[in-house]
Amino acid sequence: MDMIKYFQHVIIPSVQGRFTKTERGAALVEYALLLALIAVVCIVALGFLGRSAGSKFNSVGNSIAGA
Repeated sequence: MDMIKYFQHVIIPSVQGRFTKTERGAALVEYALLLALIAVVCIVALGFLGRSAGSKFNSVGNSIAGA
């Protein structure tokens, strides 16, 4: 293999791999943060709606039992 082909096929890709920016890891972190935020919002909403729905069921149950 002559020097130019070696340079083109080995050296250049190696240098490009080291100095080009890859954003695959950054995108993965952003997706993970977004997923965590959605999970927290869902947990808070279920907690709030669970208490509210529980009190509604209790009031409906009490009104049925009193009738």
